[in-house]
Amino acid sequence: MSVPPARHFDVLVVGAGSAGSVIAARLSQDPACRVGLIEAGLPPSDPDIADPLQWPALQGRPYDWARRTVPQPFTADRIHEWPRGRIVGGSSCLHAMAHVRGHPDDFASWENAGGARWSWRGLLPGFARSETSDAGPAEGRGRDGPLRVHLPGDDEISPVVRAYMAAGAALGVPAIADHNAGELIGTAPNSLTIRDGRRVSVADAYLTPDVMARANLTLIDDCMVEQIVFDEASASGVLVNRPGGADMIHADRIVIAAGAVESPLLLMRSGIGDAATLKAAGIACRIDRRDIGRNLQDHLLVLGNVYAARQPVPPSRLQHSESLMYLRSDDLHHATGSPDIVLACVVAPSVAPGLEAPPYGSAYTILCGVTHPTSRGEIRPGGPRAADAPRIDPRYLETEHDRVLFRTALKTARQVGQQQPLDAWRESEILPGPEAQSDADLDAFIARAAATHHHPAGTCRMGRDEEAVVDPDLRLVGIDNVFVVDASVIPRLPSGPINASVVAIAETWSALAPALR
Repeated sequence: MSVPPARHFDVLVVGAGSAGSVIAARLSQDPACRVGLIEAGLPPSDPDIADPLQWPALQGRPYDWARRTVPQPFTADRIHEWPRGRIVGGSSCLHAMAHVRGHPDDFASWENAGGARWSWRGLLPGFARSETSDAGPAEGRGRDGPLRVHLPGDDEISPVVRAYMAAGAALGVPAIADHNAGELIGTAPNSLTIRDGRRVSVADAYLTPDVMARANLTLIDDCMVEQIVFDEASASGVLVNRPGGADMIHADRIVIAAGAVESPLLLMRSGIGDAATLKAAGIACRIDRRDIGRNLQDHLLVLGNVYAARQPVPPSRLQHSESLMYLRSDDLHHATGSPDIVLACVVAPSVAPGLEAPPYGSAYTILCGVTHPTSRGEIRPGGPRAADAPRIDPRYLETEHDRVLFRTALKTARQVGQQQPLDAWRESEILPGPEAQSDADLDAFIARAAATHHHPAGTCRMGRDEEAVVDPDLRLVGIDNVFVVDASVIPRLPSGPINASVVAIAETWSALAPALR
């Protein structure tokens, strides 16, 4: 949409992804609030985005930022592809559509960092406002929110996945109705953001035609924000690059919702960050904030424990990955508290780049991962312009804790894979393969098979300490009229996929926003 130069907004939201779509929709409910929503990409036009089965094939298309890490010493010096959505709807247009709130204990660190509103109980109203859930009654379950959350019935779930769930039960793993009712440990069908067989991105849910028709809401797409512009102690707007050239867009308040990669990069390009890091990138330092871009966390998955099938594996009727199994690694019978490992059954031969996958329909995979990795990385700008590729270093598996727990997770996946309920499907193990038995063998396989679960977070950490990037109101420390509201503010990853939590963060902040002048 064409917007005249020097347009002024009451609130300017940078990023039309999962958080930005929510914020723009909620704040523009007040007709007196003029809201601008800037997005580097365009509205979706690729029909594959709406097809839940196509999500693994979306990586590398024009609406993917196509970020890459630096080589990772503990994953065989591999460079990892980091697909991120450069599109209206952001990464909710690319991800696997699993909707998992997390365990209440996951949010204790959030509460310590920001107060009661960021606890599990404090976030429940935000979760509920966002959702229309198919699941039965439970505390804080949404009934009339914008985002449809589908809990599949048995007739929709692959017979392979049903056998996998029974294999967990054979080991004493609890069977639970779904993963969004409080307790998380156990096996359940995945709740999915799918409606009538189609993906529902957060933009689909929140930026409906009626919302976009509001006179006080303007979408400015195909627009790259170079930096925030300051008028002494406050931000006055942003400098952008658009097809027609450079523009200034002014606002009373700026909300950065560009995600855990792009939000810290924007701040650093604007001169806010670690002074030495900025100097190395050719950026003059305005405010020395050491932790911007640090505390980077991401969930890894091992892709995977692959089995040749005894009979043809029918195609998924959902989105390939149909059931998560959250566990306590020290006791598979344990039914309460926050899990430390996770398994997932995928109705496809899912393998990491560089490993050979058998033909679709001939195999299935059990993935495994660690819910609360302790390795911490960082993001640095590659130069002063938005077009300069960043340096992303997640430092995967850097801690002994993560390496040991991943080994345990893989052993647990193999244990589940050998249970009697899977006998009718399991012909033989392909990966890691029968010869991989020692801890050294498993570690070597994990190094080759680990890949991102697409959950980067933490790079603009919320807190009340001197090094925190944003305060408990998500206000950028040192700048009164700039806020960061997205996955980057998360102090510590929750147990599962983070999209549900990001939406709840945006809902919670949007309810507070009118008071944050």
